[in-house]
Amino acid sequence: VQLQASGGGLVQAGGSLRLSCAASERQFGTSAWFRRAPGKEREFAAAINWRTGTTAYADSVKGRFTISRDNANTTMYLQMSDLKPEDSAVYYCAASTSWPVLPARQWESAYHYWGQGTKVTVSS
Repeated sequence: VQLQASGGGLVQAGGSLRLSCAASERQFGTSAWFRRAPGKEREFAAAINWRTGTTAYADSVKGRFTISRDNANTTMYLQMSDLKPEDSAVYYCAASTSWPVLPARQWESAYHYWGQGTKVTVSS
């Protein structure tokens, strides 16, 4: 499976962006967004179960970010609102063939496929 992330850019604090992740084939497991801020480890942001639509969020983005999927099961989105400078990072999409149980769902090792990343910069 090949994943292509897009939609990053420069936005002012309080603004919004929508990221997309297009898969080369239909998805039936889990897709997720991770992010890596400069000088920090890559961290989990959000995940979605393709079959049930169940979502999960990191506490740092809950209430501000919304993960969703299209009906063709090929494209995942991350709507980011009320962006803060600390949201600045390279955002990566990832996919798993299952719905990992917690806490594995937030681990990089639970995901088999990765996109190339798209950079988000939030100015203060």
